[in-house]
Amino acid sequence: MSACQGAAPKGVSDMARRGEPARGEARMPWLPALAVGVACAAALLATVAGLGSRFGVWQFRTGFTLLGYAVYGGTGAVLLGIAGGIMAARRRRGAGVVLALLAMAGGLAVAAVPVSWRLHARQVPAIHDITTDTVNPPQFVALLPLRRDAPNPAVYGGPAVAGEQKRAYPDLRTEVLDLPADRAFERALAAARAMGWRIVSADPAANRIEASDTTFWFGFVDDVVIRVAPAGERTLLDIRSVSRVGKSDVGTNATRIRSYLHRLRSS
Repeated sequence: MSACQGAAPKGVSDMARRGEPARGEARMPWLPALAVGVACAAALLATVAGLGSRFGVWQFRTGFTLLGYAVYGGTGAVLLGIAGGIMAARRRRGAGVVLALLAMAGGLAVAAVPVSWRLHARQVPAIHDITTDTVNPPQFVALLPLRRDAPNPAVYGGPAVAGEQKRAYPDLRTEVLDLPADRAFERALAAARAMGWRIVSADPAANRIEASDTTFWFGFVDDVVIRVAPAGERTLLDIRSVSRVGKSDVGTNATRIRSYLHRLRSS
């Protein structure tokens, strides 16, 4: 064998002398790339879980199940990202470290929203019917046919629900407007439209506005009724927001009422 045949290529021998990996070893560690793939899959699953429910591909309970799997995937992406980041750092692969950080950030983002929902659900009562007047809540009329097949009834739950609401949302009470009833009705209707709700009925004679609001992700439909009652030179406004499905609204209806009242006051 000749000397040329027995000697390693110059580039490889130089790398060996410097302690650098050969060409096959210079590739990025596989674990950070896998972590990014898992994070992307989890994000896609979380998105599909909600949109599938919104567009009627499956029931919302199936969507919640898929969302749970997405949380597992996001958590797995974080763990893989940590391991991959350590591997890449030890091999001094900057790109691998960056991928690992991206995977951890993506996995956390996917898992954070459902986990925060669950934690928040434990802090609020398991009710779905919220109103500013728990003694004589506004009643649905035009929306009753649309709620015919809804699992949650339109009939108010009474003192038990009222007690839960008052403990959790003591700030929700009848709004007093320094306006005559006709002008208050116009302002109330304008605020409802500004909220982006679908107005089902606006009856000035009955001083009642009925509307529906659909959540973005899962497409849950909640119904709203607003009552405008004259009180001398002023007007009393009460609002009620009720979910069609689900035992607990995770605070959504209370948040909706607060947002509406804030918009009404600022209009």
